[in-house]
Amino acid sequence: MSIVRGTDRVLIHGITGKQGTYWTERMQAYGTNVVGGVNPKKDGIIHCEVPVFASAKSAMEAIGFDVSVLFIPPLDVREAALDAIEAGSKNLCILTEHIPVQDVMQVMAAARIAGAVVTGPNTAGSVTVGECFTGFMPAFNERIFKRGTVGVISRSGSLGTLMCQNIVSAGFGQSAFIGIGGDPIIGTTTRDALEALDQFDGTEAMVIVGEIGGAMEEDAAEYVATMEKPVFAFIAGDAAPAGKKMGHAGAIVMGDKGTYASKKTALEEAGVTVLDTPSDIGAALKERMA
Repeated sequence: MSIVRGTDRVLIHGITGKQGTYWTERMQAYGTNVVGGVNPKKDGIIHCEVPVFASAKSAMEAIGFDVSVLFIPPLDVREAALDAIEAGSKNLCILTEHIPVQDVMQVMAAARIAGAVVTGPNTAGSVTVGECFTGFMPAFNERIFKRGTVGVISRSGSLGTLMCQNIVSAGFGQSAFIGIGGDPIIGTTTRDALEALDQFDGTEAMVIVGEIGGAMEEDAAEYVATMEKPVFAFIAGDAAPAGKKMGHAGAIVMGDKGTYASKKTALEEAGVTVLDTPSDIGAALKERMA
């Protein structure tokens, strides 16, 4: 995957809706280079000071763009995402949850063939601190995001926000935040995000905010074992009953895979400092980055 930069040209699908408008204005105020929007019913208008197009294809032909951000209802995501991919978008941020699984599978297959990166579905977005953000993370809140050297990866937007707040409270800051999403089928994995942050200029440490279910943290541990930078992790779901789905659709344990114990063991064996609570991050950063 590639981390969104301030120079990337961003197209907002669903820009004229309530949430699309609210967050587009905040993205623009922060520095995100929003160049246009999509609403098939409002082709030709100007909204949030940018042109609105009937489709991503027409937007690409008229103004060009790099990144698609989707504020789209669940049943309309497949059509909007395929439109973006076919138009040539190489980076899609899909914020929507409750998308039919078959639709997600079709989008992921099309993205793979086209070489497009998908973040989400059910992501809170990403923040390149001091440059831009996509989605609905509170990048503009200086108590939560402050430019620094810690990269953060999170399945959960709320837990990711809490972790970022604790990092700032401890006197540190972030280079970038990547919300990968909490659905069972997502485009960017923990390992994908970890590799991107490891290669991102200015990142000196990384924090993984994971949760029970799936094997993404275990897979990421294999990459961590090859790294020199310190990595920290908090895994939500230690007290979850076996076999229960907790919160996110992807947070379900099957057999021995995806358990808190399996994730903690794999991460610690790779050299990760596993935290008991998000509030422990400050002391851990001070100890390993002194």
